[in-house]
Amino acid sequence: MQEEIKKENSAKISEGSKQNIKKDAKGLWNSIKTFLIELFDFRDDTDHEATIAAIKADIPFKGATAWILLFAVFVASIGLNANSTAVVIGAMLISPLMGPILGLGMSFALNDIDTFKKSLLNLGIMIGLSLFASFLFFYLFPLSEDNSELLGRVSPDIRDVLIAFFGGLALMVARTKKGTVASVIFGVAIATALMPPLCTAGYGLAKGNFSYFLGAMYLFIINTIFIALATFLVLKLLHFPMHKYANTAKRKRYSTIATIIGLSVMIPAIFTFITVFQKNQMNTQINSYIKNEIKINKYLQLIDWDKDIEKKEIYLNFFNEVNEATENDLFNELADAKRYPNLADFKLRIKGSDTKSFELITTAYTEKREELQESKNIISGLQKQLTELQETVFKLNNRIEQDALNKNQKVVAFSRIAKDAKIRYAGIEEIGFANVLSSKDFIKIDTIPLATIKWNLKLVDSIIAIKEIALRSWLQKEMELDTLFIKRN
Repeated sequence: MQEEIKKENSAKISEGSKQNIKKDAKGLWNSIKTFLIELFDFRDDTDHEATIAAIKADIPFKGATAWILLFAVFVASIGLNANSTAVVIGAMLISPLMGPILGLGMSFALNDIDTFKKSLLNLGIMIGLSLFASFLFFYLFPLSEDNSELLGRVSPDIRDVLIAFFGGLALMVARTKKGTVASVIFGVAIATALMPPLCTAGYGLAKGNFSYFLGAMYLFIINTIFIALATFLVLKLLHFPMHKYANTAKRKRYSTIATIIGLSVMIPAIFTFITVFQKNQMNTQINSYIKNEIKINKYLQLIDWDKDIEKKEIYLNFFNEVNEATENDLFNELADAKRYPNLADFKLRIKGSDTKSFELITTAYTEKREELQESKNIISGLQKQLTELQETVFKLNNRIEQDALNKNQKVVAFSRIAKDAKIRYAGIEEIGFANVLSSKDFIKIDTIPLATIKWNLKLVDSIIAIKEIALRSWLQKEMELDTLFIKRN
């Protein structure tokens, strides 16, 4: 009996503990829920009237706004032409295109027909003027060519949709806040990049490249629609008051139009994103295949490789011979669906050495290297012998001249004079000196000092004559001679 009472009490205590745990968990969840609501709720910090007034003030396109737009167009065009990211960012910040786009989103949210018409008209004029100005710049400017800044704005995908949408949400949350956050507005202007796509479209028109034009305009339309859509959603979420002449039918019609336009722009962008993603997956798996199946294989010497994603082919060029068994192994490794699921339809195009194997080439290389080293040793020995012979000749010349000096004090060191003459008088190819016996009356014999000079054939006679006068004077002084005759050889 006592045991039954204990069990019953124990069950009651257990049930009470469960109830307390549930109560505590519910209290914790309510606390977390309250905290999150307080953290993310921004409705109390919204200024409806100031937000509407600020958006409407940025819609008109006249006076200073027109000039600012033109200047922004030229700044962006120059930045795109110079491939300068910093200059392009500057054009994004000064561009007034954001005003009419926010006006479109607000007019849909508030069912304000007049604001919609003004925003659409001003945006159309801005787009037309921007395209015309950028077209003129790229058409007349001589240095215009494709670069990364231009090419980056002709192939939009789903990421551009997300950037425009979330950027627009951030912009409108900042716009509706009491005391607008200027840094957020500047950041959204840079992220969504409205002006560069328009200038890129103008570049496409100027160059007659309509694929560039259509791609850039598509990116601009994506940014425009999803910024406007984000504006619409934020204003509806914050329960901005509808315009006084609003009616349910028109509001629903405009909401439906906005939804249809947004989806029609997003669908092709999604397909583009999927295509880009698949190509990226293929490139990643191809690189992995080359690295893990080929480069680590010590029996394969890969020279280079290439790929064609459209044809689904991989080209491999090997230095060594590739037999049929090796080719089959490479094909089987590529067909591994678990490791390379995106390469199932790819084909290999293999090119190996058709003449000599790697081992034969290595052997031939080693032999030629040994022959080259032997030739270098022979050349080194010959150079050493040549140096020794030159030293011997130099010593003999010095000895001959010294003996002549001992016998006749008037004899000079001819080797020194010859070297100095070559340095002093450019164009001397050869020089000689001798005492020549001469007789005019065939009775008396005189000794005549004679210098024989061979000049470079490229020198003209007038220059040689001038050089010979100076050379004669210098030789007479150096050789201590009263007279000296010079003869051309």
